[in-house]
Amino acid sequence: MIPRTRLGMAWRFALAGVLLISAAAATTAVAGLLQVKTFVGDISVNPGIVSKQITLPPAGAPQTILIIGSDHRAHESFRMSHTDTMLLVRLNANSSTINLMSIPRDLQVDIPGFGIDKINAAYSDGGYGLLIKTIKQNVFPHLRINHIIDTNFSGFSDLVDAIGCVYSDVDRRYYNATAPGPDNYSSIDLQPGYQKLCGHNQSVSGALPFVRFRHLDSDIVREARQQDFIRWAKDQFSVGKLLGERDRLLRIFGKHSTLDKNLQSEDGLLNLFALVLNSDASTIHQVAFPADLQPCTATSCFVTSNQQAEAGAFSRFMAVTRKAKTAAANRAKVTPASLKGHKKLNNAPTGGLIDATTQGRAQAQALPHPGMPVYYPKLIKAGSEYCVSLALNCVGYGEPSAMYAHSFPREYVIRDPKGRPHAAYRMTLVLNSQLGQYYGVQGTTWTTPPLLRSPSGTRDVNGKHLLLYANGGRLTQVAWHNGPDVYWISNTLTSDIPNPQMVGIAASLALSH
Repeated sequence: MIPRTRLGMAWRFALAGVLLISAAAATTAVAGLLQVKTFVGDISVNPGIVSKQITLPPAGAPQTILIIGSDHRAHESFRMSHTDTMLLVRLNANSSTINLMSIPRDLQVDIPGFGIDKINAAYSDGGYGLLIKTIKQNVFPHLRINHIIDTNFSGFSDLVDAIGCVYSDVDRRYYNATAPGPDNYSSIDLQPGYQKLCGHNQSVSGALPFVRFRHLDSDIVREARQQDFIRWAKDQFSVGKLLGERDRLLRIFGKHSTLDKNLQSEDGLLNLFALVLNSDASTIHQVAFPADLQPCTATSCFVTSNQQAEAGAFSRFMAVTRKAKTAAANRAKVTPASLKGHKKLNNAPTGGLIDATTQGRAQAQALPHPGMPVYYPKLIKAGSEYCVSLALNCVGYGEPSAMYAHSFPREYVIRDPKGRPHAAYRMTLVLNSQLGQYYGVQGTTWTTPPLLRSPSGTRDVNGKHLLLYANGGRLTQVAWHNGPDVYWISNTLTSDIPNPQMVGIAASLALSH
């Protein structure tokens, strides 16, 4: 078997989200057969995929799409290609959610005809057919793939730039300078904090290296980062905004993607567009793959799973989320009752939290010119600590400490979509560096960032009116507006901090004097 290079996978998940949004936008412009033919031409630059493992869907029926991220080029042998991204997307006109589930590239499987290996090896060993066959025989026996979309790096970068970039909640300092060698990680240079990430020809400080990152974390964390990026992109852009860019988006997509033959037909395209249009207001529902991380050996790191857990995950992926009468009700349907509505708490939750007033004040004092009042949480999760530049407690192995000098904490300026500057700061806390578990305290004078547009519920506690933001039943952010400023606590990428603790941390925010 050929060596498996360390390609990133997360950015392709973002491409899946961009595809769904842009397809919905394009649908509204389909006024006649001529327009449909134009769309087909735009996305059919590369030869279509033909495989016996693809099941053609009846008109109007739910569809399951397999998004693949690879470096494969048309007319090349798959033996020269690699993939480490496999995203399943479920579209159902009767559901108020678009369901996503990623299959870890490091999942240990028995590839038919080749033996035990990571599941991403099936793509190199036998292309699309063998990959789908491997998934069905090892993971999801009842899976039926209706469409395949295979994309590449440049396509992602160009699409991100075409939609105007994506504001992203970067959880920590990301740095790696690629050294010569076939098995090194990609270069990246990103500071922590809420910021706009662009493609810019695959810049080391752009969206691509952020979602590709696989240095110092696991498959599980990378998948969470990928799906967060999808959610940020989808929530940030309306169909109306994308409508004006539909032709450009489709040309970019077609240039850098290979699709199954049916999706390159007028009937197949209209069938998919109808589903996507119906799902336009839907919520992205992320279904976690039940992966168990195994200890790494000298040559490889595997992920395993068990059949019962896989069956449960597949059932959740295929499930229909019943539609409500209004968009607000739709959001409520996928938000647990414990997080909905407005509640007043007599006491802030403190279980599992520890006092970190001294450390918090030190963080605030390390921000000489923040441009806004600095609040820090008096309480943090037990077992975690603030990242401190001088202490080097959040610096990855082999990385120069000078690259972290102004990262923990960080003060900076963020510009909104109209280019107006806003003061901002970020405090980073580490829960488990080996598992890539970092969370943060964000402050900014930009009171309406896209991240905070649609709260799930509110809580009044400790004199603060807190806004709750949930995904998949777990709080991702808890925010508090104070006059012209806004502050929020961001959970880890894998949402490791329980909901009550997120509320308790945010409720303990105190002004630095």
